[in-house]
Amino acid sequence: MTISSSHQRLENKWDEARASTMSEPEKLLYRSNLLGSDKRITNYGGGNTSAKVMQDDLLTGDVVEVLWVKGSGGDVGSIKMDGFSTLYMDKLNALRDLYRGVDFEDEMVGYLPHCTFNLNPRAASIDTPLHAYVPAKHVDHMHPDAIIAIAAAKDSKALTQQIFGDRIGWLPWKKPGYELGLWLSDFCAQNPQAQGVVLESHGLFTWADDAQDCYTLSLEIIQTAMDWFGEQTAGKNAFGGAIHQNLDADTRRAAAARLMPAIRGMVSEKQHMVGHFTDDDAVLEFVNARDMPRLAALGTSCPDHFLRTKICPLVVDFDPAQPDMDATLAGLTAAVAAYREGYEAYYNRCKRDDSPAIRDPNAVVYLIPGVGMITFAKDKATARISGEFYVNAINVMRGADAVSEYQGLLEQEAFDIEYWLLEEAKLQRMPAPKSMAGRVALVTGGAGGIGAATAERYLREGACVMLADIDETSLAETAARLSARYSVDVVRTVSMDVTDEVAVAAAYDQIAAEFGGIDILVSNAGIASSAPIEDTTLELWNKNMSILSTGYFLVSRAAFKLFRVQDMGGAVVFVASKNGLAASPNAAAYCTAKASEIHLARCLALEGAPMGVRVNVVNPDAVLKGSKIWEGEWLEQRADTYGTDKDGLEAMYRERSMLKRSVLPEDIAEAAYFLASDHSAKSTGNIINVDAGNVQAFTR
Repeated sequence: MTISSSHQRLENKWDEARASTMSEPEKLLYRSNLLGSDKRITNYGGGNTSAKVMQDDLLTGDVVEVLWVKGSGGDVGSIKMDGFSTLYMDKLNALRDLYRGVDFEDEMVGYLPHCTFNLNPRAASIDTPLHAYVPAKHVDHMHPDAIIAIAAAKDSKALTQQIFGDRIGWLPWKKPGYELGLWLSDFCAQNPQAQGVVLESHGLFTWADDAQDCYTLSLEIIQTAMDWFGEQTAGKNAFGGAIHQNLDADTRRAAAARLMPAIRGMVSEKQHMVGHFTDDDAVLEFVNARDMPRLAALGTSCPDHFLRTKICPLVVDFDPAQPDMDATLAGLTAAVAAYREGYEAYYNRCKRDDSPAIRDPNAVVYLIPGVGMITFAKDKATARISGEFYVNAINVMRGADAVSEYQGLLEQEAFDIEYWLLEEAKLQRMPAPKSMAGRVALVTGGAGGIGAATAERYLREGACVMLADIDETSLAETAARLSARYSVDVVRTVSMDVTDEVAVAAAYDQIAAEFGGIDILVSNAGIASSAPIEDTTLELWNKNMSILSTGYFLVSRAAFKLFRVQDMGGAVVFVASKNGLAASPNAAAYCTAKASEIHLARCLALEGAPMGVRVNVVNPDAVLKGSKIWEGEWLEQRADTYGTDKDGLEAMYRERSMLKRSVLPEDIAEAAYFLASDHSAKSTGNIINVDAGNVQAFTR
């Protein structure tokens, strides 16, 4: 996508019939969601909207003017009514008398809660004064790439005048806050005919006295900028033209799969990071361009872009014309170290007496010529959104450099945004990370009862999960259910036969390219068979060994290879069986294969310990609920072995146990969570029986 997508014009989606039944706050919500639905209008979490509404004061009964404005940290595209702050306008106006000047503007944020209307708990954002002091009833503040490209150009004031005339004004760069709110107020007083303003290096404000008019105006102004760029850039080579050519799509993804685990290991010293790979057209055009190194070094301009992507990206030394991934990987350690040193120098140059301590000095964005862009963050959604923000920055650079000269934020201004005490306070208010935040898990047999329950347990604790299974229909159904509950960002699937060496390797390439690597392997894929030894065919014997022994070996070997590249430790959990310790009649092939799993786990625990990889086993018994191995012949065979019918088998297993309790998939998942989490950080080579008690299966 480019900022000049004139063939894809912004669509006015306002439905007058629908809006006619809405209150003014409801129209604000409607307008906000419409604006946020198109990323050409504003990026995720960027910008804000407001409406000044006459309402009854609950205490006095008087009709008062109330500012409804997007609260701190919200997203206009997905905001709901409880995402807006509500404040008395008369109290916001009274704050002018308390203002002590620009050196004290941050203290004004502390007064905003005193202006709250109706005890609304939603915290007001730093942009509240900008909305309050515009005299119009409705205000939109958006971050369109087309407008920021104007705002980030060296001669942005002249360009704004050229494109919009006196209809849209211009204000020089000023960090968001109370002072900028007063600047905007003064501008409105001095330019009563203006319908908006471009803020240098920041974005667009537009206003009107009607909700629909404000929405329509915002679209019109943004479309005007897009059309102008379309005319100005037609036929021009972006970023000085290409000096590299793309690798093909499969090769690009394979390159990302090799790079991401190595980078992940280097940047996860303080917390586990999750990666995201992007190779869309806008990214490839930029990473292949002659001017990419120069522009990338300038950093981003819009504060929202900057906060998500850091001072600048790291450009990976890779030549797609003569690809040598081994050499690139060998040079990554020095490149990452050099970036850290540069970031620390930037911090030391710009820090103030009261600046917060230096944060993670690693890059967020990694640009690879011919391949694309990799981003790393504390969770998958943040990594993805950081990539989206850098695509916004690419679009801005393309436009600004085509019609003028792109300029990023001045270094000190960038630092003051990144290490703003108000931003630090927001970070400190964030909830503590969940116990598996930043962890990535692969669960084989992920569409079955135990696999799906284990995946859900991990997702509930903040992990990313790739579900692997050979049953593609069940796999898709399980993924859809979990994605709906935990978001599409954190759930991936791969169709994989654990006995196929090529398929296993491809699955690990996929998890590396999707999330950056792996921290947890749950080897759970399985079958079950029952037959007296004289009726056990070689085919049946080999099938059990292939899936339950060789399959566990193949997925573990591949996991160990990634663990070694990342050098971050890891956890392997084998879902074996009570039958690996306690023999059962008419199940020699199954029991022997399960015993093989348990001993393989012991061997891997020895090999994994020096690199911090723990390997443990969960032994279930008689988990009928949701288990695919209990479908069909296995259920009939076990019922026949124990002289009961299908309906009585679960009751028989329950009564056979010492605790007289049924074992559920969620019980196995709880053990798999414990063994993969930091709660068991000092345990390896162990077995946990989850069988409701079976004396023959006691470990010795």
